Amino acid sequence: MAELQQTKILPAPFIEAAGKTYLDELTSSVGGIKGLDLSKLYGSQFVAAPGALQTQAEQLAGGLGGYQPYLQAAQAATGPTAYQAYMSPYQQDVIDTALQQYDIQAQKGLGNISQQAIQAGAFGGGREGVQRAEYQTQSDLNRAALQAQLLQQGFGQAQQLAGQQFTQQMNLAQQTPALLGQQIAGLSTLGAQQQAQQQAALTAQQQLAQKQGYQPLEASQQYGAGVTQLIAGYPGKTSIETAPSPTALQTGLGAASTLAGIYKALYR
Repeated sequence: MAELQQTKILPAPFIEAAGKTYLDELTSSVGGIKGLDLSKLYGSQFVAAPGALQTQAEQLAGGLGGYQPYLQAAQAATGPTAYQAYMSPYQQDVIDTALQQYDIQAQKGLGNISQQAIQAGAFGGGREGVQRAEYQTQSDLNRAALQAQLLQQGFGQAQQLAGQQFTQQMNLAQQTPALLGQQIAGLSTLGAQQQAQQQAALTAQQQLAQKQGYQPLEASQQYGAGVTQLIAGYPGKTSIETAPSPTALQTGLGAASTLAGIYKALYR
């Protein structure tokens, strides 16, 4: 019986053993990766939530409309009748007292006219009457002018107070949101810095968890890369194997089996 020879190039035994070890470790690590709980490696637990300062800033943002009461107060200090709310409650008493004093002094003037008429021997005459009438007319004009002056002073003071009120309220309406905005901006900046620090810590924790989870697979891959380099750089061992050649009967049976397969494929 003739024999056949086959030539094979086999890796060194230690490389073959290392390759088997690599396959075993790779199989084990892949199985471990399949069983990983990804919710422990990814998810919202690794996202930093807004801190207390940012929450406080959001709450304060609701007060940005706090200028409205000041605008309403400023609006109330405008218009043709706005001054009335700022008139002194003692204004009329002051006017009445001033006019009473004026009337007293005016009466003294009439007495002087009578005294002069007596001294001139014209008491009760037409000349005295004319002087009294002229004096009274001028006195009434002066009295009206005094009253108008007092009223104008009261009106001017009320208008000035109303204007001051308008200016003050408008300033408050502008300053309130500006100051609140500065406070919100400061809290937001500090809150963002704290959130960034917290996020950095959470990211580091996530990276550590991922590294620990994938470490077996990465180690196997590194080990496999080393084995591959060994296979490529180390000469293999030549092995020659011999096997008996098939007998005529075996050859015939093989041919018959092949023909039977072809027959079945054609006539199925």
